[in-house]
Amino acid sequence: MDFYYDLHLHSALSPCGDEDMTPNNIVNMALIKGLHCIALTDHNTCRNVPAVMALAEEAGLLIIPGMEVETAEEVHVVCLFPTLEACESLGREVEARLPEIPNKPEIFGRQLVLDAEDEIVAEYDKLLITATAIPLEELVRMVRERGGVPIPAHIDRSSYSVVSNLGFMPPELAVRVVEFSKNCNVDDFLHQNPLALQKAYRKIQSSDAHYLGDISEAERSLPFDETPDAAAFLRELEKR
Repeated sequence: MDFYYDLHLHSALSPCGDEDMTPNNIVNMALIKGLHCIALTDHNTCRNVPAVMALAEEAGLLIIPGMEVETAEEVHVVCLFPTLEACESLGREVEARLPEIPNKPEIFGRQLVLDAEDEIVAEYDKLLITATAIPLEELVRMVRERGGVPIPAHIDRSSYSVVSNLGFMPPELAVRVVEFSKNCNVDDFLHQNPLALQKAYRKIQSSDAHYLGDISEAERSLPFDETPDAAAFLRELEKR
């Protein structure tokens, strides 16, 4: 079967995420769009993953626990995990290494921690859309140590990408998957940037949705004989 996915979504916990990006709305919109699997990847935290996981399990939708971490080099990396426990372990490390900059909701937007009823249980106080003190190489190692999959995000973009900030994907990194923006023409980008990727990677595209309507349609998939769990999905994702 073709198992349709969108592996880069933000909730109302990301200050740049619309407040309609609640756990129930995200799960229901993913089902409306015909997706089988999503990953919640808020900026530098995973505090809304448990609520989305609980709702997704009831609805028969696979959710991959994750977050989008900004490294010390200002490179965004989507970090996906086979279990919530592994994701939360990294989440604690990442939050501890955020700078002590308070969020200003009137400027950046509120950072809402929500439960499975879409009720606000907290507002996260440190600004989440900023660089952590974790270098790229260290972050990749931290993700791997927890059984996770590090995916350099939207590498075609002119900011917050490994290619724009470093000039190319360091071939020694323990990375097997790279992400391009949803509307990127991957072949054109690689033709124009021949040194960007110096070895073979699985190339994926996800929505990076901050609004419900931007969640992907059922366009990109992986093949499975039976419905996978998160660990099986990630193993297949890393095959080239």
